[in-house]
Amino acid sequence: MSPAQPTGDPAPRDGRLPASVLEGADGRSLSLYVHVPYCSVRCGYCDFNTYAKEDFGDDVGRLTYVRDALAELRFAEKVLKESGLPARPLHSAFFGGGTPTRIPTDDLVRILGTAIEIFGLEPGAEVTTEANPDSVEREDLVALKEAGFTRVSFGMQSAVPRVLEVLERTHEPANVPKVVGWAREIGLEVSVDLISGAPGETLDEWQTSVEAAISYRPDHISAYSLIVEPGTKLAAQIARGVHTPVDDDQQADMYLLASRLFEEAGYGWYEVSNWAASVEKRSAHNLAYWHNQDWWGIGPGAHSHVNGTRWWNVKHPVPYAQRLRDRSSPAAAREILDEDTRYMEDVMLAARIRDGLPLNRLRAEGRDRTPWLAQQGLIDPQALNDDVVRLTLEGRLLGDAVVRELTA
Repeated sequence: MSPAQPTGDPAPRDGRLPASVLEGADGRSLSLYVHVPYCSVRCGYCDFNTYAKEDFGDDVGRLTYVRDALAELRFAEKVLKESGLPARPLHSAFFGGGTPTRIPTDDLVRILGTAIEIFGLEPGAEVTTEANPDSVEREDLVALKEAGFTRVSFGMQSAVPRVLEVLERTHEPANVPKVVGWAREIGLEVSVDLISGAPGETLDEWQTSVEAAISYRPDHISAYSLIVEPGTKLAAQIARGVHTPVDDDQQADMYLLASRLFEEAGYGWYEVSNWAASVEKRSAHNLAYWHNQDWWGIGPGAHSHVNGTRWWNVKHPVPYAQRLRDRSSPAAAREILDEDTRYMEDVMLAARIRDGLPLNRLRAEGRDRTPWLAQQGLIDPQALNDDVVRLTLEGRLLGDAVVRELTA
């Protein structure tokens, strides 16, 4: 089961946003996230809002997803206009899941086409879809490129079959270089995702996966430490003694190894878990999140954010579809962040990225802690001399602790 949604205040059925969203709107970008919740198999570690089921009845399922996604796009157009927000072309769009390529390619193309019709795209806008290496063919990638997609992110996770089996990933490792090669030939930028710390994974096995990912020469690599979330199948297996989790020290060793190998191969870190072949290859969509820009999330369980107002859609595809067919908001609830929460998030997000946090955005208590953090080797003293808080390699390992010090 995926986790319970956060609690919040009732969301208006007409979706109308508070007047506070207008403050500084001209200086913020707008991005689009499209959550496709369908997968062929639900992986044991996954706690996202995903479903392996194809059809829920009531004319709701994988093959009808496009109709409801298009309805929410039209709803978003109406809400943003009626809330008084200026028209803004999309800075980026990201199709995630789930497995977006589980729905027909023509449906992905229709959703993007409608989004472009409604909002337009900034020049050079980044448009990404995630894909399982086993769920896409070359002709699919060609169609996506022709429709305006610029980037594809493949869920590689590991190059070691035994590790993939523990994670319950179903793709064949040999398919990863094949699909990466197709995408590059077609002219799509490529990202690959890795996960470290699967139960029983050794440092040598992790190195095998990192070196394999580098050998494919993607434009971008994400490497996440596995978090065993309560309620997942993997958490239950660990509780029963089927698997033994990797300890924190080994996870740290895996991060240090990956960082070294990526840097040696020419990939620069720009966020704690993300590396790019150049500044231009950084994920514009991810950076929009970390810079606290605006985005609308389409799909069951998707989250949205506009200038400190957040809301999240109902999770199950059936009530999600029913609300849209009733021409009402699919939001389950929303929250308007107070000043302290916004400050905490601003520090937490900015501290994660290489660009760093400008010192003048910290409150006095946080600024007073920065010399001590630099002495401890957790933030870069040279950057601090330039009035920027930037994590060191050790600081990236202890990022949460650094943020606690800065916001205490």
